[in-house]
Amino acid sequence: MCNSLFDNQVPRIWAEKGFLSLKPLSSWTIDLVDRVNFLQKWIDNGTPSVFWISGFFFPQAFVTGTLQNFARKYVIAIDKIGFEFKVLDHLTYQEIKEKPEDGCYLYGIYLEGARWDYKKHMIAQPKPKELYSDLPLVHLVPVNNREPPTEGVYNCPMYKVVSRRGTLSTTGHSTNFVLFMELPTKEPEDTWIKGGVASFLSLRY
Repeated sequence: MCNSLFDNQVPRIWAEKGFLSLKPLSSWTIDLVDRVNFLQKWIDNGTPSVFWISGFFFPQAFVTGTLQNFARKYVIAIDKIGFEFKVLDHLTYQEIKEKPEDGCYLYGIYLEGARWDYKKHMIAQPKPKELYSDLPLVHLVPVNNREPPTEGVYNCPMYKVVSRRGTLSTTGHSTNFVLFMELPTKEPEDTWIKGGVASFLSLRY
C-alpha cells in the first residue's frame, strides 16, 4: 500500500473493493469524494432531477431500475420496453429543476472518436487533437414496444472506463459495458464503427 501511495497509484486492496477506474490515486480520490457527495445529496434532498451517471458503482442496475419504474407505473412487461435517447443540447444539467414525467436525465458522458455538433444536433468528426469530448445532457425515455430505427443513428457503445474490456459479473452484466446509445448521424454507421467511436463514464485523468 505504501508503495502504491508513493507512486500515486490506487492500492490493489482498495481497487478490488472500489469502483472500476483507470485514474491515478490523486484523480481517483477526487472522483471518490464527488461520488460520495452525489449520493449524500440524494439522501439529504431526495431523488435528484438529473443523475450523474458516472457516479454510480453499477450504472447497469440504474438503467434497469429506470425500466422497472416505467414498467410498474404503466403495468407493462419490462422485456417489451426499450429506450429512446434524446440529446438535450440546449440545456445544461444545472438548469434542470424538475424530473421528467418518464425516464431520467443523465450527464457525465464522454465521447471518443467523435464530438457533438450543437448546430446540426448530431455527432460529427472530432476536432484536430481532441481525443475526448463531452456529450450534452441525455434524456433516457422508456417506450413500450419500440422499434429501433434502422438508419440515421449510430448505436454507440457506452463503457465505464476507456479500456473497453471487462468480464461478466455474477449478475450476467459486463463489468465495463453499460448499454448501446443511439446517437443521431447523417454518416453511415460504418463510418463510426471503423473510427472506434464509443462513449465513456470515466477517463484516465
